[in-house]
Amino acid sequence: MSVYGETLNAQDLDEFLAFLLDSNLRREQEAGDRPTPICIWGRHGLGKTAAVVDFAKKRGWKLSYCAPAQFEEMGDFHGLPVKSQGTNETIYLPPDWVPKVEGPGILLLDDINRADDRILRGLMQLLQNFEMFSWKLPAKWQIVCTANPEDDEYSVTTMDEAMLTRMLHTNMIFDVKSWAAWAIENHVDSRGVNFVLTYPEAVTGKRTTPRSLVQVFSQISSIVDLKQEIKKVGTIARSGLDESTVGSFLSFINSDLEFLVSAEEILEAKSFEEVRPRIVAASKGKGGTVRLDRLSVICTRLVLAISGSQYAKPSEKNKNNLVSFLLMPELPADLRFSVHRDIVSLPDQRPTLVQDPALAKLVLKTV
Repeated sequence: MSVYGETLNAQDLDEFLAFLLDSNLRREQEAGDRPTPICIWGRHGLGKTAAVVDFAKKRGWKLSYCAPAQFEEMGDFHGLPVKSQGTNETIYLPPDWVPKVEGPGILLLDDINRADDRILRGLMQLLQNFEMFSWKLPAKWQIVCTANPEDDEYSVTTMDEAMLTRMLHTNMIFDVKSWAAWAIENHVDSRGVNFVLTYPEAVTGKRTTPRSLVQVFSQISSIVDLKQEIKKVGTIARSGLDESTVGSFLSFINSDLEFLVSAEEILEAKSFEEVRPRIVAASKGKGGTVRLDRLSVICTRLVLAISGSQYAKPSEKNKNNLVSFLLMPELPADLRFSVHRDIVSLPDQRPTLVQDPALAKLVLKTV
């Protein structure tokens, strides 16, 4: 499988884009250098396109979208030829997706290697000079491409070295915690997020991808009691996911879902004793075994919730509840240490949530 560049998850990709795109802008403004295009490789359904769209949206940048695979001739890129009234020469009217005003902005060439070889060859001028013979990108615009791996699974056109060397490359992969952070921020059904955190291996990369999971979870979000409507849920799940994933999801609904306490229930409880019995029940499996998977999901959701803007200034109640949770004897030492370490590294006032003498002693025993 041919992909290029460092392998990055969604959060690392955001940092990678921020550094390179800011560097491009700075060099353009200070030295007049042309920006260097970026190509994000990765399997289908990972969220490559969404990552670029979200980046532009968060920064307030303009975004123009183009899918080169939709074009049959280079004329589709150059625009419509018309006769100039003044000079009696042929000029071109650029397509409506071509940016007309100064950036900062991103021209997204989506699934670039799905295009025909003739189209790819014609795009080399755009990647090199940020212009075609009939139009050019305004100042402060940059080019970001997405591409699928060059292997037998994908119907793609191989890019030669002359084209590859016109871009900087990275390879995006699925990372469950990064995806969960994005999903929570974008209000994906929390039951679906809990499932993926419990069964990350269910994301097979075939029919079950981050994209298809979000599509299915959005369809079931209006169903209040998934167990009561299990037949309908199964039908919806099978419409978008692998059968093995469907089986795991239905099993999760029947046996695990009721035990998972949300981060908000823990942090916002009037007293931790309100939620303690449910967490204790979640920690117990058949024959007295410890359900590390359930406890791990609860811990991950806690860290992700605390990382959000809602808890930049946590209350005393939030602290008391979190400390009580971390002091539970049912919580394995490595999970306690992991949560403590992750929260201490967060900005603002969040580290104060785990400032407790009794907790500090327990954590130090793990080191």
